[in-house]
Amino acid sequence: MAKLALLPTPIGNLEDITLRTIRYFNETAFIYAEDTRMTKRLLDHLGIQKKIIPFHAHNEHKMLEKCIEAIQGEELVVLVSDAGTPGISDPGFLLVRAAIQNSIQVECLPGPTAFVPALVASGFPCEKFVYEGFLPHKKGKQTRLKILSQEERTVVLYESPHRLAKTLEQMQEFFGKTREVCVAREISKFYETYHRGTLEELTNYFINTPPKGEIVVVIKGLGD
Repeated sequence: MAKLALLPTPIGNLEDITLRTIRYFNETAFIYAEDTRMTKRLLDHLGIQKKIIPFHAHNEHKMLEKCIEAIQGEELVVLVSDAGTPGISDPGFLLVRAAIQNSIQVECLPGPTAFVPALVASGFPCEKFVYEGFLPHKKGKQTRLKILSQEERTVVLYESPHRLAKTLEQMQEFFGKTREVCVAREISKFYETYHRGTLEELTNYFINTPPKGEIVVVIKGLGD
């Protein structure tokens, strides 16, 4: 029976890769990858040679039917994003849905993703939380912030470094200046850092200290 496996790949530290992920890399017929260059570097590090086919946000719609036909002809095909778990703010959902609709077995291995360690290490309650992904760049951003400001659960979202200070500043309008927040940067990498404080404090900090790298923002909910 044909199977599509989604393989989480390290978001920084290559030691985070699992033994089962390595086995699936060895067993797969070929690999669908969001970024073929990054995937090839990972495979080179592991000493594995496999055919890598691009599958990303710009081609996933037109590739979908062809991908399903290709998977149906194999016992195992894997999908990876550039880092982390496919489908979490990365391509993957459309292929998974199409595979299920075509009676293809779908499996997702457990593994690296940035928002889970950021949430757990934030110090905020994490038994219930809301994962928002990336906020809209312009249209609809303030509407989302207004809705999230009333959320009783911990809120987790991704943000780019060059938009972080502006986003934190905009949040103050809806969440208030004293709402507690944690900004996690470069999870699992050499320069991993956590900044904790109020929205006002962290806005001022990041205005004066522009960040670099991957960013996760964790906001304390109203009910905490």
